[in-house]
Amino acid sequence: MFEPALVKNLYDLSHTAAKPLLESVDYPWEALPKISEFILQLGETLSPDEYELRGENVWVAKSAKVFDSAYLNGPCIIGPGTEVRQCAFVRGSALVGAGCVIGNSTELKNVIIFDNVEVPHYNYVGDSILGYKSHMGAGSITSNIKSDRTLVKIHTGTEDIETGLKKIGAMLGDHVEVGCNSVLNPGTIVGRGTNIYPLSMVRGYIPANSIYKRLGEIAQKR
Repeated sequence: MFEPALVKNLYDLSHTAAKPLLESVDYPWEALPKISEFILQLGETLSPDEYELRGENVWVAKSAKVFDSAYLNGPCIIGPGTEVRQCAFVRGSALVGAGCVIGNSTELKNVIIFDNVEVPHYNYVGDSILGYKSHMGAGSITSNIKSDRTLVKIHTGTEDIETGLKKIGAMLGDHVEVGCNSVLNPGTIVGRGTNIYPLSMVRGYIPANSIYKRLGEIAQKR
């Protein structure tokens, strides 16, 4: 096992409704094929006093704000106090937590978004898990499929972990900050509390509590 990439070392599971799903796996990307079914099961348990059904398998908290031009496709859950802004495109299999911002023209697909996450401007987040209070700057995206369409491997710096999956975006730990217009390549893992400089191209595992400046230049926070 590559300990830094384990679910328990990336996330505080008290900040997501996906806790039962993530507790059932070791590495977070192992949950990706199970997100859709988990949302369908969870949705059926949600209180009608707190959530309303807005189309087939689309549950939206009554305290959430969804702009008229946003598109929500099931299965998805939008948590309490979350804002889904103009022209957001939620393609489905999206579990969005409480107090989040899904911004203008942002696209989500097969994701777990923890509480208080912000993807506020022109972001693409696919086949990814974003930890508590993580933030993606304007224009930053997760690239979720390799150009040669081969299975994604996780590059740890000392070994490659075979995932058996063709599509994996990024696993962002809690309190990660991604700078504007950065690209997180398939299978990127970013440890808790790490900052990614703007305009970065990120690949592999980035340690917790560090500052990613560019490839080969990563500084530990003091």
